[in-house]
Formats: sequence, structure tokens, C-alpha cells
Amino acid sequence: MAQDRISISSDWGNVTAELADNAAARALADMLPLTIEMDDHLRQEKTGNLPAALPAAWRQREFSAGTLGLWSSTDFVIYYRDGSVPSPGIVILGQVKGDVSIFDRPGKVTIRIHSE
Repeated sequence: MAQDRISISSDWGNVTAELADNAAARALADMLPLTIEMDDHLRQEKTGNLPAALPAAWRQREFSAGTLGLWSSTDFVIYYRDGSVPSPGIVILGQVKGDVSIFDRPGKVTIRIHSE
């Protein structure tokens, strides 16, 4: 079973998140701890590559600020604004429970993810 909560830390601040109940989130939890270099994309999200692919899961197009998602099988995303993506959508990995606006700035950031 996946860890229910994870911590995401960076030089910009720290947040916690609750993981979704799906195979992709469980596989992410099994990879922890992780360090990922994230790039800003479209001024709505930070994206970075996971070391291995996560399994497929149900996808959706809409997201809210704080959504943790999976675009491709290895493309981890933290959304810091509400919005939507084109088809086929994203796999929801979890939801940040802290102030996700710490990521709302241009540029790269290195994050560290570990179980709580």
C-alpha cells in the first residue's frame, strides 16, 4: 500500500501532500526518497523526470492548484495554478495540502520527495 502522505521540500519551502489511491501513486511511493530537478512550464506548473516509468492509471484533463500529476509515464508535475491540459490528460498522483504558491516563480528548482 502506498504511503498516505509525502513531504516535498526545496530551497523555496516545504509542503506535504496526500497521495491518490491508484497504482501510479503507489509506484511513486515505492520510489521514495527522490530528488528531481523541476523546470517551469507555461507558468502553471513545475515538471521533472522520474527515474522510472509509473504504471498507467485513469486520466483527467482538469486540475487545481496543488495537484500532483503524471503527464507521460515519467513526467512528474506539480501544478501551482488551476487549469486543464489537452487529451489524454494527466494521471492524478495526489494533492498538496500546504501552500503550493512557493512554486509560483520562474526558473528551475530541485525538489526532494520523501514519505512522512
